[in-house]
Amino acid sequence: MKQIQQVLQEYEQVLNRSDANAVLALYSSDPIFMPQFSPAQVGRDAVLDTYKQIFQTIQLQVKFTIHEVEPMEELAYARTSSSGTVTVLADKKTTSEGNNEIFIFKQENSNWKIHRYLFASSQASN
Repeated sequence: MKQIQQVLQEYEQVLNRSDANAVLALYSSDPIFMPQFSPAQVGRDAVLDTYKQIFQTIQLQVKFTIHEVEPMEELAYARTSSSGTVTVLADKKTTSEGNNEIFIFKQENSNWKIHRYLFASSQASN
């Protein structure tokens, strides 16, 4: 599933650039983003607004590791983990960051798109 791996690599790059519009371009036409400690963000407008808010608050420098990609006809899932740093823009404080992630992909117009995305921290809070 080389195309899904490429989408995940691009997702990593656009997260690290804080580019909300480029993130949204990787999502399906009817996405759901489920960030930790937040309600599910349903639909393209909600997903875009959430990423804009995130990028106004923090700067990420993360690297994704792909553990598995499993295709299932027009859907596929990927299990990943990420690690790196997060900098709070208000006070420039940088801390380590680590998550476990599940992505569900959907094929749209012969392209794999992020359809559902859920993550949870893999690090204990201080």
